[in-house]
Amino acid sequence: MEGAVAGREDEGRASGAEPGLWRRVVEQLGTALIVLDPAGRILAVNPAAERLLGRSAAAMRGEDAHDLLHRDADGGRRPRDQCPLLRALAEGSTARAEGDSCLRGDGRPVAVSWSASPLTDDGGVTGLAVLLTDATSDHGAHRRRAAYTRALEDLTERLTLVAEITDVLGQTLETDEALARLGRLLVPRLADWAAVDLRTASGQVHRVAVTGPEGRDTGQEGGRERLPETGEASRSPLVRVLNGGDPVLQVRVEEATPPGAPLAAVHSGFLRAVGATSALTVPLGSRQRVTGALTVVRTDPAHPFDTGDLEVVSDIGRRVGLVIDNARRFGRQRAVAEAMQRNLLAPLPQPGRMRLAARYQPAPAGSQVGGDWYDAFELKDGTIALVIGDVVGHDLTAAAGMAQLHGILRSLAWDHTGPPGAVVDRLDDAMPVITTVPMATLVLARVEGHPRTGPWTLQWTSAGHPPPLLLTRDGQGQYLEAGQGLLLGTGPGTAGSRPNATHPLPPGSTLLLYTDGLIEIPGSDLGTGLSRLRRHALALAREPLDTLCDRLLAGMPPGSADDVALLALRLPEL
Repeated sequence: MEGAVAGREDEGRASGAEPGLWRRVVEQLGTALIVLDPAGRILAVNPAAERLLGRSAAAMRGEDAHDLLHRDADGGRRPRDQCPLLRALAEGSTARAEGDSCLRGDGRPVAVSWSASPLTDDGGVTGLAVLLTDATSDHGAHRRRAAYTRALEDLTERLTLVAEITDVLGQTLETDEALARLGRLLVPRLADWAAVDLRTASGQVHRVAVTGPEGRDTGQEGGRERLPETGEASRSPLVRVLNGGDPVLQVRVEEATPPGAPLAAVHSGFLRAVGATSALTVPLGSRQRVTGALTVVRTDPAHPFDTGDLEVVSDIGRRVGLVIDNARRFGRQRAVAEAMQRNLLAPLPQPGRMRLAARYQPAPAGSQVGGDWYDAFELKDGTIALVIGDVVGHDLTAAAGMAQLHGILRSLAWDHTGPPGAVVDRLDDAMPVITTVPMATLVLARVEGHPRTGPWTLQWTSAGHPPPLLLTRDGQGQYLEAGQGLLLGTGPGTAGSRPNATHPLPPGSTLLLYTDGLIEIPGSDLGTGLSRLRRHALALAREPLDTLCDRLLAGMPPGSADDVALLALRLPEL
């Protein structure tokens, strides 16, 4: 067949599948198969269909299947509104018929039985696969026709399973979540049990996931054993596959434990424990780069795995290996970025009786590292500077850009005694020349007043950043929304053009600077997030500063995909 499997072939090549896999599966079916598009036109036929209908694939492709082929018992055309095949196509449902009639290319009718299954993509019907058998060749072949029908249904189910696994695994970059999704898809649709073993950098093999009829079986997970060298003989399918061998089909699982390494004994013990009667073990990844192994098990001796299952599971193994490789690379990059980010967040000063606390929380698992940061440092004149900022982007580049702004801003602000807007103006001018940061937001503030006795005043400027939140002893929460200017990197400005604002800081009050990850609630607007933060912060306003920060982060709603930086200042009570 041609067009019917082109999409599968492209997908297979993209994921490392053996070229021609799906084409061979369809062409070697022992019965006629026709694929229709949503309008009922013939997209493709296999060789068996050409023989049964006495027509070439080229002559049938693009023709209306009902008009070209479907006839009543007298050889006349059937009304379209009475055609069960067209009804199945319109409804996206399965259908069968016995003793129908089709018109061959030589003008003779041929009695057929047919079975149709819809082809779907993202919930929509994209066509119909129709299996036809010659009802006149052997009236006693009912069982064989039933087997052909099951073959089509099995083929459709296998193709659908591979497509779903490809789609679902592509939605995560976390290895554990990918393996959990894989187990839920394989069991019970294809197997009764599934186990995944991964190779580690230290040369060990780690059983990371086991899924059975009741879901994840953590009791059989966690084992670690050394992988024997390639030259060490082993009859164990797992050892052979992990050392680069071919996928292994065990139509019947032997009861005796194969001699050899502890890893072989562990795997054999797993097969015995789950009552395996048939098993498949395939590599994850390619033969040149084996990430691990996937073992699927059936426990019903009446339904062993076959070579068709072996090809499908091998294809799945190649896809899963790619997902795991990508997840590991992402994890390494994320770890580097987080370490760099944390190392750049300097220890906080504790001037006089004022207290400072800060937190940095990376984005949840599966998200990339962002460019959020905080800073607090003493200026040359003894004033305390507070900074909260967010570099646009979520990758190593954003984390590196954060580091650049962090250093430059400290240098520009250290000996500056004027309003903070002038410092941010200079930073904005320098940013496109000496940094790689395209755009960023920040608040730069000065806490003016004697560190011990006050009175204290906050002077600040904001470059498009969420406003500071001031909590007072009398239970008031106020967002300081003055001093707002453009984001950094939005274009050339006029020197001294950035606004500044001042506000008294009452004794015992708490000032919160934060990034947008703390107020962005999935499915809600920014105003809702700001109101929620104010309520939550006021309820915690009398808690110790560290407790306040920890509980604000712990109370974030689920679903956030952004990192968070939080800086808190508490003034002493007089």
